[in-house]
Amino acid sequence: MIKLTMLSSAEKVKGQGVASAYRELVNLLHSQTQQTYDMAINNYRRTDITHYHTVDFPFYLTTFFKRTGVKVGYVHFLPETVDESLQLPKLFRTIFYRYLVSFYKRMDHLVVVNPSFIPKLVALGLDKDRIHYIPNFVSKDTFAKGSDQDRHALRAELGIPADAFVIIGAGQIQHRKGVLDFIEVAKARPEVHFVWAGGFSFGRITAGYAELKRVVENPPANVHFPGIVERSEMSRYYNAADLFFSPSYNELFPMTILEAMSCEKPLLLRDLDLYEDILFHYYQKASSNDGFLTVIDRLLKDTTFYKKAVSQAQQGAYFYSEERLTDIWNGFYQQMASNKQAPSYG
Repeated sequence: MIKLTMLSSAEKVKGQGVASAYRELVNLLHSQTQQTYDMAINNYRRTDITHYHTVDFPFYLTTFFKRTGVKVGYVHFLPETVDESLQLPKLFRTIFYRYLVSFYKRMDHLVVVNPSFIPKLVALGLDKDRIHYIPNFVSKDTFAKGSDQDRHALRAELGIPADAFVIIGAGQIQHRKGVLDFIEVAKARPEVHFVWAGGFSFGRITAGYAELKRVVENPPANVHFPGIVERSEMSRYYNAADLFFSPSYNELFPMTILEAMSCEKPLLLRDLDLYEDILFHYYQKASSNDGFLTVIDRLLKDTTFYKKAVSQAQQGAYFYSEERLTDIWNGFYQQMASNKQAPSYG
């Protein structure tokens, strides 16, 4: 049995994908704990593997003790993604970025959720051989296609007609998420209803907070901002919609994409290089607001095209399902446990 310790503060901040990814993995491992793992959470004990999900300073201090076993770090962000999300004072930003790289270098192995991060970590001085790509996943127990009754119930709560075409976006309200583009597209199609599930998880330090807050408080009539939605409720939101739309400019591997696919909702995403190696043919894409509108119009009018988009989402949901990723995570932890004396980066 592998003695595995998880260190995480991800769930202290609501509405962020790091917490969702952490919870999915913990739930997956809990289902096997008695047979495979002796798992503890935020317990500073002697262990075979310590998996660091967040970069808290108290967690950093534990990396200097041998009782942590093999140190595995989850890479959910790099300095460049933080810079586009939060407004930090220059001095604090410089110190934090150096700390972040130092934290990653204290790990014996790193796990990235998108292979595009590997060369960026190597450029920061990390060893490519110790970086592993394991994608995010979601469980069908949490996200699955819902009933028409549930679909109509949430629409009624939001004041959306039962027969309307509904487009949902989700995530923190930030410039890099393309929220302003989401609204501009909505303005161009007033007969379609748009819902953005998410809010300002980091409050006033969110980049562009003042501008975004003004827009959110005065949206067009066909745009709905319900605020931060509990993850247990997100399945209802996806199932009330006809399309998941993310015009984000910079991502790793958004949990919202996996959640929407698991609910069998077609995807419309910005054409980003980072999606090519992880989403293959599972989504529709465009590079501009005009392009987004062209795809939306086709989905509205062409039933065959819409059904094909749903089928793509279903295929993607299986590829990133809990069943498939269980074997991958088990193999990874077994490999780590067999190498308990793995040296640190320094």
